[in-house]
Amino acid sequence: MTTPAQSLRSLARTRASLDGEEVTYWWTGDVYSWSPDAPYERLFGFEGVNVARLVQDAEDGPDAYRLLTREAAFYLDPGTREILETWQDLPVVHVWNDPANQKWRPFPVPTTDLGDQVCFSLEIPLAHPSPLPVAEYPVHSAGDTYKALECFQFFAHRADLAGTAPGVPATMSWTRMSPWLPWMARGQRPGGLTFHCRGRKLGSYAEVPGRTRAYIADRHPEFAHAPEAWSEPNETSWTYFRRLHPPR
Repeated sequence: MTTPAQSLRSLARTRASLDGEEVTYWWTGDVYSWSPDAPYERLFGFEGVNVARLVQDAEDGPDAYRLLTREAAFYLDPGTREILETWQDLPVVHVWNDPANQKWRPFPVPTTDLGDQVCFSLEIPLAHPSPLPVAEYPVHSAGDTYKALECFQFFAHRADLAGTAPGVPATMSWTRMSPWLPWMARGQRPGGLTFHCRGRKLGSYAEVPGRTRAYIADRHPEFAHAPEAWSEPNETSWTYFRRLHPPR
């Protein structure tokens, strides 16, 4: 991994598979609230899946890729870990991001040597105009600028990366700092959420826990597979909420 192209190729084998086969990641964790005048509180459990297909990006050459994905994730009762349908008498809006695509170009991926493992670290600060401006969504928008921080870590064994397989086994961690979710109806109240999760690359989608597979099959069965072709823009919890609740 001495060049940006080699570094990206190793990340691609860890995050997905160079042969274009579908790859499923599953994760679980918790969601915590924070605000200036209140203690930290574990509000929700959280569980999700991402099904991805990696393809070469013919427009930008053999070292560029497109990651085609759909991801679904669900807010859970923090005690029973059951999927929530309501919270404080409000309907819960789960994560149905279709698509959640990425374009990858060679770059020096930050890595950490952990002995027999390598950790790939991706820190993604986000700041852009909110799909839910306060003037249109005073109860559901934290502000006119959406700001968040996503921190990913992917762990793979050095011996696997030294091999020739198109994809390698991997585990991952994910931390996200974000505003209050739109469906929580907290308006511009100071504070927000921290997501703290961990997971792994599965052998196939069939390894996703049965409860979660059944929930997806009953509501959006297309999320059991990655997209076949590139599309944009990406869906987010904020754009999905806007589609469910168009401004009047």
